[in-house]
Amino acid sequence: MVDVGCGTGENALYLAGRGHKVLGVDSAELAIKKAKQKATERRIDAEFKIWDVLRLGKLGRTFDTVIDCGFFHTLSDEGRVIFERNLGSVVKKEGMYFMLAFSDEEPDWGGPRRVTKQEIRDTFSAGWKVESIKKARFEDHFHGDGGRAWMSAIRRP
Repeated sequence: MVDVGCGTGENALYLAGRGHKVLGVDSAELAIKKAKQKATERRIDAEFKIWDVLRLGKLGRTFDTVIDCGFFHTLSDEGRVIFERNLGSVVKKEGMYFMLAFSDEEPDWGGPRRVTKQEIRDTFSAGWKVESIKKARFEDHFHGDGGRAWMSAIRRP
C-alpha cells in the first residue's frame, strides 16, 4: 500500500507495525527524514520516499490500497485532475483509495480548502466507483473534537 502525502509517517508506521507492506511518499524532505527516523527508532519496516504525489505514475509500481489522510483537500481543481490520473495508473484493478479530506461542512476558519461530496464524486466519476462518503472527524490542532471531514472509499473496478 502507499500513503500519499504521508508527512512524518504516522499512518504508514501504524499500518506497517501491523504487518502491512507500506510505502509513504511526500514531497517534504524534512517530513520524510523524520518518518525514516521514526521507523528506525520503532524498529518498523516501512519504506519512505521523497516524491511528488502528482507524479505517482512515475513510481513504476502498483498498489492494492492507497491511503490519503489530508492530501486531496490541498489540491487545486487542476491538481485534482492530475492526481486522479496518476492515482489511476498505480491502483490495481479492484484496488481501493481511502481518503480523509476536510468537508465543506467545516466552518471557514482559514486552513485548507474544504471539499464537497459532489467534488469527490466528480473527480472520481470515470473509471472509479465511489463506494462511500461518510462524515468523519479530522484530528487537528484547531479543534478539540476534530474538524469536519469526509471519509471516502473509492474502488478501481
